[in-house]
Amino acid sequence: MKILVTGATGYIGKRLIPLLVNEGHHVVCTVRDRLRADKSYDGDDHISVVEADFLKPETLHEIPNDIDVAFYLIHSMSNSSKDFKSLEERCAINFKAQLHKTKVQQVIYLSGITNEKQLSKHLESRKKVEQLLHSENYTLTVFKAGIIVGSGSSSFEIIRDLVEKLPFMIAPKWLNTKTQPIAVRDVLAFLSKAVGKTETYNQSYDIFGPEILTYKQMLLQFAEVRELKRYILTVPVMTPKLSSYWLYFVTSTSYKLASSLVDSMGVQIIGKSSNINTLLDVAPISYKDAVELAFEKIEQNSIVSSWKDSMVSSGRLRNQLHKYINVPKFGCFKDYKERPVKDTKKTLDKIWSIGGTTGWYYGTFLWKIRGYLDKLVGGIGLRRGRTSPTELDVGDALDFWRVIYADKTQQKLLLYAEMRLPGEAWLEFKIENNILKQTATFRPRGLWGRLYWYSVLPFHGFIFKGMINQLVNV
Repeated sequence: MKILVTGATGYIGKRLIPLLVNEGHHVVCTVRDRLRADKSYDGDDHISVVEADFLKPETLHEIPNDIDVAFYLIHSMSNSSKDFKSLEERCAINFKAQLHKTKVQQVIYLSGITNEKQLSKHLESRKKVEQLLHSENYTLTVFKAGIIVGSGSSSFEIIRDLVEKLPFMIAPKWLNTKTQPIAVRDVLAFLSKAVGKTETYNQSYDIFGPEILTYKQMLLQFAEVRELKRYILTVPVMTPKLSSYWLYFVTSTSYKLASSLVDSMGVQIIGKSSNINTLLDVAPISYKDAVELAFEKIEQNSIVSSWKDSMVSSGRLRNQLHKYINVPKFGCFKDYKERPVKDTKKTLDKIWSIGGTTGWYYGTFLWKIRGYLDKLVGGIGLRRGRTSPTELDVGDALDFWRVIYADKTQQKLLLYAEMRLPGEAWLEFKIENNILKQTATFRPRGLWGRLYWYSVLPFHGFIFKGMINQLVNV
């Protein structure tokens, strides 16, 4: 079958594509920016990449009309706490209109469990999208999941931050809210096995793990897996806004995502039983087993996708990455340094491992201070780290940077700053003729931008000098 996958660079989409290919399907991936498509897709006869933005109908004409099945995995939850609902509705309407021009037979939509009378804004939006996707031109299969647990998922990383950073927690009362977490491997099994399954046509199913747990129980069971002793006291006085700030400062989440999560976590998420487990032969694993599997992936350095690399974690970027790939030359301040390279491979490996737990090779404590200051003014700080300790791809988050260009064969890495700045900043590493060229570029915005540059200039002198010296010192 020819299968269209929207949200191909997202947490679920990136993991689903290899499964579909392994099952013999041809997969058409839609991405807003071709630069963000996985490099492993190049040259794969079973994968096609189409650049399409479902908020812009004029960009959808490259979607082929001979697709058989389409996955709707578009999610605008964290783009803005105010407008994500309208964005999701527009995406769904444009998606449906475009599919009416194709021969698609089945659309598979991953939503959230919406059984309560009072729903969060996020779940209300998910429910509305389901209504919009119904059509007489194709059949619709809907899977509704609660908390998805897996390496790199937002819920997993937030719980990990809380458990590993705080031996004792004074937490909001919503930690007593009940939910039914499900492993990401089980979500992917439901999605992939539903392809062409006629029994699932025009049906909606809640999918969930075998246990009903409170968020508090999830935290404590996570701690057991990590062999940590943790104590949690829930208090009724923490407002949603305070709860959002609590999540924002303690975990790796952004404030917008924290606000959306707090709004959702006050709603009980309990699924309704059906025959779907038997129909698709899926036996969901327990929460503890899901956590243990996630850490196996982390230890093997085989995290396929992470919410941190999604553009919703961005502090600044809202446009396609190619708009930032050409570093401006005029009206900018630059710090340029170059050094001869003794061993190109080792230097490149060090460049590709920069940031995250590795640090910045020189003055890392100053980078950390800059991250704390950024977070205090509502920025992203160093909270995201990096998904892989040794690999980088275009679009990846790297501390408070975003990877704009990464090509080891071309011996070039380009980063764009996503911290709060009175201007724009780029950091480039490039090896030419066995010379490492390191360039920090800053395009100021007004007087404050210029004052900022001169205020940090004394630090640049030894931070960037120390960093390039360490990169070539192999």
